[in-house]
Amino acid sequence: MRMKSISLRSLSLMGVVSAFFVLAACADSSSPEKGAASEIADVALANSVYDALMASTNDKGQATKARLRQDEVQEFCSKPRSDYGDAERANAIREARMALVQMPADGEFIGDWARGAEVANNGRGLQYSDDPAAPNGGNCYACHQMDPREVAYGTIGPSLTNYGARGQSEVMLQYTWTKMWDTHAYNLCSHMPRFGAQGILTEQQLKDVMAYLLDPASPVNQPLEAQQEN
Repeated sequence: MRMKSISLRSLSLMGVVSAFFVLAACADSSSPEKGAASEIADVALANSVYDALMASTNDKGQATKARLRQDEVQEFCSKPRSDYGDAERANAIREARMALVQMPADGEFIGDWARGAEVANNGRGLQYSDDPAAPNGGNCYACHQMDPREVAYGTIGPSLTNYGARGQSEVMLQYTWTKMWDTHAYNLCSHMPRFGAQGILTEQQLKDVMAYLLDPASPVNQPLEAQQEN
């Protein structure tokens, strides 16, 4: 019975999607009136798909349907790249994100690099099967190489090996902190999680990852040859 119900729901959704694609295709954008009709059809299609998605999804543990509700950044960045043309709105959203960045309450940016390594290399957290009482990981290795000894790492983001060579000036500390707190304050449609702004990592965890990146003693900043000798 459940399989039959899912099939009927899927067929219904396909019908809604197909109908609105036909409406959108039939709307000739050569005139303002028909162009507006096309926009209305697009909005109706988006709303129908969203409503169907919400109706067919259930909460499971800490993974709830609330995650499907887009905020302003997600809504803007879900558009095709060809529709990113509203530079004024993009800048306004980015500046709003920057204004919400919270620097460390005690003014100290650097924690313990060994604990930071554990956070950076922990990919657990926020999944329905994870213990919500356990600390989240940063999963940094999924997108970046950090320790030069690493042999398995993602390449979506740049290598952070020897990141500490940038030094620990106030400007660099605030820049690195902001990138981790809310990267969208710099790069609006970045794929990097907003670790601080969304409460993924605690302030102390962020300090520890800062140390992992910037502390000269961290493996991130040790030449591979030196680490092999040790």
